[in-house]
Parts: sequence; C-alpha cells; structure tokens
Amino acid sequence: MEIRNHLLQGDGVKYIPSPTHSGEFKAGNLDTLIMHYTGGPTAESAINTMINPTVKASAHVVVGRDGKITQLVPFNIIAWHAGNSSWKGRVGFNSYSIGIEIVNLGPLTKSGDIFRSAYGKIIDAKDVIEGTHRNETTPRFWQTYTSEQLDTVLSLAELIINTYALKMVLGHEEISPGRKTDPGPAFPLDKIRQKLLNPHRTDDEDVKLKTGKVIVQKLNVRTQPNPTSDKATLPLIEGAKVNILDEDNGWYKINVTNQVEGWVDGRFLVKE
Repeated sequence: MEIRNHLLQGDGVKYIPSPTHSGEFKAGNLDTLIMHYTGGPTAESAINTMINPTVKASAHVVVGRDGKITQLVPFNIIAWHAGNSSWKGRVGFNSYSIGIEIVNLGPLTKSGDIFRSAYGKIIDAKDVIEGTHRNETTPRFWQTYTSEQLDTVLSLAELIINTYALKMVLGHEEISPGRKTDPGPAFPLDKIRQKLLNPHRTDDEDVKLKTGKVIVQKLNVRTQPNPTSDKATLPLIEGAKVNILDEDNGWYKINVTNQVEGWVDGRFLVKE
C-alpha cells in the first residue's frame, strides 16, 4: 500500500469520491489523525451516507469489517468528520486532521442473552465486550473490532503519519467529549497511539511504563490531565494497582482492570 497524489494505492483499496469537503489544508496545519467508528453495520451504509451531498459529513477513508479500505476524500483536502471539536486550546479539527472511519456499531444494549445495536441489529455475543468508556464511569457493552480492521488501521495510520509527518493521534471522543463516544473502549486507541508515535520504544520501556501503585491515601481520577477537570470516578485508595496508558506533562492516563479509566497526578503514583 502506498500514497500517490494524496490517494491510496494497493490491494483491497478503492476510491469513491465524496462531494462533501472543503479546500486544501493550509500549509503547516495538517498534523493530526482522528479515529472514528461509523455507528452503522456496513461499509456500504457509511460510504453511501458520506457521498450523499445532503448529509454534510465525510471522512478521508472507511475501513470495513473485512479490513478493506475505501477512500472518499484525498488526504490533502479537508473532510467533514470532526465537527464541533477542541483539544488543548485548538478548535475545529476538520482543518487540522485526517479522519479514519472504522465500521463498528459502538454501544449495544443487552436484553436477556441478546445484544442489540441502536438500530435493532442483533450482535453475536462473541463480538461483544463490556467496558467503561474513557469519558464515562459505568461499563456498557460494545461491538468489538475485527483483527482485520485493527491490522489495516495500524498499517494505514503508520503510512499516513509517515507521509504527512503527523504529530498526534486522537479519538473523536477526545476532541468532542460528551458529544461523541467513538472509537470507544473496544478500540485499543492508547496502545495504537503509543505504537504509532513511539515506534522506537523498546519492550523493556513498555514494561516499565505499564503498571503503577497509588502512594497517597486517596487519589482523584480526572477526565482530563489537569486538576480542575471533572472527576472520572471515585478516588483510588492507597496501594491500588493501575495500568499506565499514557503520560502528559506529569499526569498519567490510567485504568484499573479495564473498568476505571482517567488521568491522575503522576506525583502520587509510583511506577512498578
């Protein structure tokens, strides 16, 4: 797979142009990759929506459940995938980012032993996980991503990042918290982000960064890496073991048994 003239070339790749987009990125603006889920059952439904000129939404690529890629907008053109968005003082991420839409239904409801999407589609239990969203405190059920999708997304993201010298990988849920939940807890965003942005990290470094222990009586867990953001859940108690997912200016993004997730002040956590 390669990029020529801002279009993907390779096996399993097709191009269906969307009429919904803006002009070219301003010089120096493009620096971010945004991950999404489609919220629908098939690549075809997502593509048909985003090539409809009345819908006013598009993304650069759609990755199907089988891992096949459809490009809708050239990578040098602004697509309409981020909407009302902000991150660390920057707003309007359409103007700064390439958007990858991954076919996934997102959150599911359970009735007895049956899992259903918001549209009523029944999902096999083997394709469901229970997890707590990074912006929520209560676990829900979510459709899993296929191994083909995850392999494709990793390879595609690496190619895009290297071609356009991107600096950040974010989820739609991070730039539009409360409004969007994609790509959700079924998508290993933190692991993929670390692998893409820290490609030279050794296995030993990964192990050192993996776990930690709370060293104060109570430690608040925040939704964002700052002391004034909302609390994500109840405080952690002294001695609690956590997984460390990311680091930002002395704050650690953590989770506990894949349920509690948020940011803690790194001064009150010791790496193990």
